[in-house]
Parts: sequence; C-alpha cells; structure tokens
Amino acid sequence: MTMKEREIKRAVREGYARIAKQATSYYSQRSCGCSDVPQEISKKMGYSEEEIRAAPPESNLGLGCGNPVALADLHDGEIVLDMGSGAGFDCFLASARVGARGLVIGVDMTSEMVEKARANARKGGYANIDFRQGDLENMPVADNYVDVVISNCVINLVPNKRRAFKEAFRVLKPGGRLAVSDVVLLQELPSFVKRSNEAYIGCLAGAIMKDEYLDLIKSAGFSDLKVVEESAFPIESLVCCSQGSGIIETPQVSPEQLEEVKASVASMKLMAVKPEA
Repeated sequence: MTMKEREIKRAVREGYARIAKQATSYYSQRSCGCSDVPQEISKKMGYSEEEIRAAPPESNLGLGCGNPVALADLHDGEIVLDMGSGAGFDCFLASARVGARGLVIGVDMTSEMVEKARANARKGGYANIDFRQGDLENMPVADNYVDVVISNCVINLVPNKRRAFKEAFRVLKPGGRLAVSDVVLLQELPSFVKRSNEAYIGCLAGAIMKDEYLDLIKSAGFSDLKVVEESAFPIESLVCCSQGSGIIETPQVSPEQLEEVKASVASMKLMAVKPEA
C-alpha cells in the first residue's frame, strides 16, 4: 500500500469513526441550518417510507447514494454480503428479505461502525446478521460463500478499487449477483475537491470516471454488467451537512464552483453476475 493510500484509509476511518459516535439524527444536529435529516436523505436516495421505518432508527445515518437492497431482488434463504455496512441500515433491510433461513454479513473497516451496528442488531433481536470488521480489499469472508454482494456509496472510498471488486468476485458463489449504488465521475473533479480529505470521506474525491469504474468490474471477472440507473447526485446536502468534518467548507464554495462539482458527479446503480463455473 502506498503512502497516499494509507493516508486516505486513515482519513476515511477517522471520519467515519466520528460519524458513528454522533447521535442518530446526525444531520439535524449540524449548525449549518440544513433541514435534511437521514430519513429525508434516504427518501431522496430511493428508500420507501416503509423501508425507513422497518430498520432500527440509529442504523440510518443518511450516508448512501441509492437502495442496493431493492436493486438486488433478494430471496428467502439467500446469503448476502454488504461491503461497507456502516451502522447496518441496508443489512437490516436485507435481513427481512432473506428471512430466518438466510444470512446477512456486514463488513466495515471502522470498529466504531461495527460496534454501532452490532448494538443495533442486539436491540432489534436480529439473529440472521453477522457484522465483521475488515478492509474491503481483504474481507473476512470465505471463497464462493455468498449469493449476493451489495454496496452503497462505499467502494468509491476504497483506494484500491480493483482489489475490492476482485474480493467481491471471490466471495460470490458462481452465478452470484453484484448490486452496487455508487458515485462516479462524468468529468474530472475540480482541483479544490481533489485536494480535500473531507471530500474523500464524503464520497467525492475518491470517485473515478464512470468508464474506468465499469472496466474494473469487468476485469474482476464479472459478466452481464448492466447500469440500471444513473442520476444526479445531491451535492447540496453533502456540502452543507457532510459526513465527518464537512466535504467542502461552505463559505469557501462559490455558486459557480458548486455547479462545477454537480456537473462532474453522478449516482449510478448497477448489476453484474459472477459467471457459472
């Protein structure tokens, strides 16, 4: 791992540790005057009222950029892995879909997030979820073990995305499915965003060009790759109420700069399959 990669991982780990230590309605506690609490952000990202109510409230930190659980079309008895599970929101939704015969594994590199997720599971009496701490480039999951891998706005945070997709391929059973919501670039980010560690934590500076992202998935061995949906990413909420210590300090961002960032970034939902042996 290069020094830059170590720097990025430390910044992300520390940023998300801070988030985990905040109260449930993190965004509502910010002093920037935002009205978006996690529930409202989740609605914008594609979650229904029913889904938001179904998961433990403290698991929803408003950190996603889509709804990979709905995208994955989960079935009773399946084993699901969530790459970058955070406080467990998507895992709890997946738990209901796969039922008592199924299993949901959440992997996150931040110990504070894993502890928060486990506490949420204990409070809710979830027996079919297993939260594990580990890097997405080297996950504590056996080969050919899971039916579905989901991820929600997390792989963009990983310095070695190629390795992360290879890990997703490794843990999937032949015929298994990959369902990802993530942030990609439509054009190069402005330099003031690229230089920001906070922007990395907020899912922007770590994003790569859309074609490069899709090529990494194909090179990992996946087939039947399909972009299900592509939409604008709600930069305004992140600039004002960003995770960690702020993506971009609001006073330093001009309206013109904000428009430049918005034109560069998109939210993408995709599906792919691990070919049968």
